[in-house]
Amino acid sequence: MTRSTGSSHAPPGPGVVTRGDRTLWRKLTILAQDPNVRVAGEPLWSDVTLPCEPLLPGPCGARVKVVDYDASQDRLYLPLEGGYEADGQPLDPYAAMPGEHRLRDPRFHQQNAYAVAMRILCRFEHALGRRVNFGFNSHQLHIAPHAFAEANAYYSRESRSLCFGYFPDSAGQMVFTCLSHDIVAHETAHALLDGLRPRYIDPSSPDQGGFHEGFSDIIALLSILSDRRIVEAVLTQEKIIRKGRKLVPKGKLEARALRRSTLTGLAECMGSPLPNGAATALRQSAKLRPDPALLDDPGFAEPHRRGEILVAAVLNAFIEVWRSRLRGLGEIEKGHLDAERVVEEGATAASHLLTMCIRALDYAPPTDLQFGDYLSALLTADRETVPDDTRYGYRHAVRQQFGKWGIVATSRPDGDGCWESFCHPVDHGNIRFESLQRNADEAFRFIWQNAAALRLNNDAYTQVTGVRPLARVAPDGLIVRETVVDFMQILSVRSNELARLGLRKPPQMPAFREVRLYGGAVLVFDEYGQLKFSVGNSVLNIERQQRRLDHLAESGFFEHRSEAAFSRGFFSRLHLARARGL
Repeated sequence: MTRSTGSSHAPPGPGVVTRGDRTLWRKLTILAQDPNVRVAGEPLWSDVTLPCEPLLPGPCGARVKVVDYDASQDRLYLPLEGGYEADGQPLDPYAAMPGEHRLRDPRFHQQNAYAVAMRILCRFEHALGRRVNFGFNSHQLHIAPHAFAEANAYYSRESRSLCFGYFPDSAGQMVFTCLSHDIVAHETAHALLDGLRPRYIDPSSPDQGGFHEGFSDIIALLSILSDRRIVEAVLTQEKIIRKGRKLVPKGKLEARALRRSTLTGLAECMGSPLPNGAATALRQSAKLRPDPALLDDPGFAEPHRRGEILVAAVLNAFIEVWRSRLRGLGEIEKGHLDAERVVEEGATAASHLLTMCIRALDYAPPTDLQFGDYLSALLTADRETVPDDTRYGYRHAVRQQFGKWGIVATSRPDGDGCWESFCHPVDHGNIRFESLQRNADEAFRFIWQNAAALRLNNDAYTQVTGVRPLARVAPDGLIVRETVVDFMQILSVRSNELARLGLRKPPQMPAFREVRLYGGAVLVFDEYGQLKFSVGNSVLNIERQQRRLDHLAESGFFEHRSEAAFSRGFFSRLHLARARGL
């Protein structure tokens, strides 16, 4: 046994290098908003704290690699050589550089894209309590900060990359999408969601198409709102100071004012230069007036418009919770609250909701997601870690705001909206829980032995798509351990066989066209190996499958040769259409 005699920060001796001997974190400067969003005439700068990993020129780390190739000009922007470490300690090479110089330096653009992407990745891993995989066969997500001369940015599964364009605004100034925090965060969220739920880009329904866009917007916006420095910078622009304390007028904290503030409309300045001002739609979600009829409005079947409904529901839940947390604060002077406490409460509310939104993915069905499914997943994910919600009412606010849009929890809509626990007997014979926590074959054995209890179709192809042990820290400091197993069921049939299954062939569907019916579930086991939840859709759920077939026919899916042809370049087409206002 080696006994330390020095300080915890002393250089490591010949013994074991402990965690306390290491430098675990580094800080990197980022642009906290679009360059043209300014406070007191200056862009909003911030810094992010990231794991201290060895950085190669790029920057290039273990999970994110920047390769700055501009396909429009056939030009490679060289990366910063060195600059991220000195004497074994991490450095921020742009910390002392004047702001305007940073904006003109393509190497800062590279750092900004790397740091924001890493920030979102770390946020996912923190919320889920485990490492997160991407949706492609590689360890590293590639980023091209100046990929092409076009008003577009997208995630591409095929090229394992995030590609960011650039374009001139109406004044001739170049707009770089890689400098927009929410655009980089939005595209990174696409990549991470694709790794967690790869079937969510399949053609399925307006809700599933809109979920990818809405979820990515939510991650981008809540990650900004959980940054205390940014919230403070926006709320204290008037610089009201009494006895050394910054104050915020209560009028700025009214629900209507918050919906219209820069905080919930973060991408307006980035979107305004785009052709037709189309991208402003992303930033106006909080301003939408709740209307359940919009779910049936054909104009809101388009993924971006559909996603706005989800964003509006979550952002208004955030505003409600934030205001709830402020009710106990006393006024410093008439009509004014202490800015530090206001910021603290807002950032904490945003951080909690952000965690809820990410954790819900573990409780969401792997295919054919509906907004009602996601609502049940949100409520369940939070209840399993934070059973007592009475203080600030996060779950109450979420249900109330979703309800204003006509989104009702799929499970127990008249109860708490959470998924019902699994209540059928299961066979654990020949199952070893230790293997079940990590081994897909063992998980498949469990599914095979319990096919009847799980109500599976024996004619469908069944595949385990994920086995994920996880650990989350509850408010009481104790660890909540679970194992999440994802599996798919696929049934391939021809159109002339649909009637045999009780399904109707849509008129647009060619005769003898092969189509795949998807089902599957998420199985959530507790720390003792007991099955808590089975959340999914049956491959022979006639109502859901018919609704999906009808939507595919109406959206022109059957004009494509295959599902792969339909999905190839999905995000590129989607985001370009949005930028052009189509």
